[in-house]
Amino acid sequence: QVQLVESGGGLVQAGGSLRLSCTASGGTFSRYNVAWFRQGPGQEREFAAAISWSGGSTTYADSVKGRFTISRDNAKNTVYLQMNSLKPEDTAIYYCAATSYTGSISSRLSGYKYWGQGTQVTVSS
Repeated sequence: QVQLVESGGGLVQAGGSLRLSCTASGGTFSRYNVAWFRQGPGQEREFAAAISWSGGSTTYADSVKGRFTISRDNAKNTVYLQMNSLKPEDTAIYYCAATSYTGSISSRLSGYKYWGQGTQVTVSS
């Protein structure tokens, strides 16, 4: 059983950057595929980015492609989401999610069993 804790959220002006961290405890995190999802005000939770257990494969939502970068440091049990050129529409609670399935990485909520509590990102215009 893995527990996930997100950090790094905050308030930033449009065009700015933030780096989110997702730190895991329990389980063998280095064998988990991990994703970031986000949920804006009054919106459904949506996929942002995902990374394979080895870090060798990543995928992004079209809305963040070219601006966000997902990476991981398995020695630190941590996955990162570097967010650059932030826009007001990126305002959301960002959630880290993980699955012990090590096949193709998924962009679906149902593809992940373990979830963190989320961290708020607010981008002002």
